[in-house]
Amino acid sequence: MNYKLSPEQVARIVMYYNPSARAVISGSIAYPNIFGEVYFYNVQDGVLVVAVLENLPDTPSDFFGFHLHNGDSCTGNAQDNFANAGEHYNPSDLPHPQHSGDFPPIIARGGSGFLAFVTNRFTVPEIVGKTVVIHSMPDDFTSQPSGNSGEKIACGIIRE
Repeated sequence: MNYKLSPEQVARIVMYYNPSARAVISGSIAYPNIFGEVYFYNVQDGVLVVAVLENLPDTPSDFFGFHLHNGDSCTGNAQDNFANAGEHYNPSDLPHPQHSGDFPPIIARGGSGFLAFVTNRFTVPEIVGKTVVIHSMPDDFTSQPSGNSGEKIACGIIRE
């Protein structure tokens, strides 16, 4: 897909415009120091998603699954701190990794992660109130329904 946004345009959008929505990310009980934000900007041809994260755990791969979920809460239970974040957002009932909730992985170095991409799989109004989740392992882009990306280690609710 050709989204017609240069790196310079992305930088200008992030520096000079307010996002249309954002999620404040907090870590789970096992990873309480994780924090960050995910920003959603309406742009030509779709939505620019920008994630900035800190204190991600040190792992052998430094890749973390990153998904949009259909739940409306970052609460849960003893087995899954973010169980109420729901499943991957998949309004068109497509297989993984083609559904709307599939994002590229977060790559971290020294606990810091940054990612920016443009997607046309959803609009900002469609996702306000839903959750974004960081997982403990990389997405394998094969396993159904969600890429076998491990436990949910951080979560945020998307707000206007």
